Amino acid sequence: MIGWLRQHRDACARALGKLRAQRAATLLNALVIGVALSLPAGGYVLLANLQGVAQRFSFEPQLSMFLKPGAKRGELESRLRADARVAQLRFVSREEALKELREAEGLADVVAALEHNPLPDAFVLRATTGSDAATLEALATRLRALPGVAQVQVDSAWAQRLGALANIGRLALAALAALLATGLVAVTFNTIRLQILTQRDEIEVSQLLGATDAFVRRPFFYLGLLQGLAGGVLALGILWGGLAILNPGVRELAQAYGSSFQLAFLSGTAALALVVFSALLGWVGALLSVSRYLR
Repeated sequence: MIGWLRQHRDACARALGKLRAQRAATLLNALVIGVALSLPAGGYVLLANLQGVAQRFSFEPQLSMFLKPGAKRGELESRLRADARVAQLRFVSREEALKELREAEGLADVVAALEHNPLPDAFVLRATTGSDAATLEALATRLRALPGVAQVQVDSAWAQRLGALANIGRLALAALAALLATGLVAVTFNTIRLQILTQRDEIEVSQLLGATDAFVRRPFFYLGLLQGLAGGVLALGILWGGLAILNPGVRELAQAYGSSFQLAFLSGTAALALVVFSALLGWVGALLSVSRYLR
């Protein structure tokens, strides 16, 4: 066991020595890996922050039921309160709706120009917690069939659209990450291949002296692993710098809406996962390159 650990220590030391001896090439490779990884990582950060903003607004399924002129409010209210799917009910009169519209910024002059109140009476319903889209649509269909109901609007559509956009964003990020990961494996593969070619005579002599394939592979595995690790750390630095540039503008925009929102950096677990994933890509590239040479 001690001998095996010593071999790994020596292989890691040899890989570090090669990286130090070729600082310029090492930096360029790490920069390529860092820039490539920062793209999907940045997209993940933006998506996570936007989802965090959306979750601040408690979503309770809500419907708005607009009444026809002369509709029997009391009868409708009794039916609505008897429905187990309705958790909360509020009546909004046409006068109250016009008052709220008049108090809205920029609409006072428009409302003042109206000759009469065009708004209908309405009920605002909150569905029971846990109601899905199918349940809400079934409830809306039932409400539309009630006498005196002009229109029923399901106000949860924005949440469904937001969820659909988030799913599309996640799929796009996954596709981008897979594409860039393939490119990074190819970069590491080519880098290790060039290292093997420069050490070809040394490797052949070692094999003639009885070196095993594992002994030959080990330094190159560490070389790819360390290159990937450096690229992952650099990706975190690029991402941090990008957020530092964006956040002043984001804070200024948020303050205009009375908020203190700013883009948050990756969590500790996500940052560690990015570095580990980058190191793993480097190791895979080295594995493919060395295995091809040994074959």
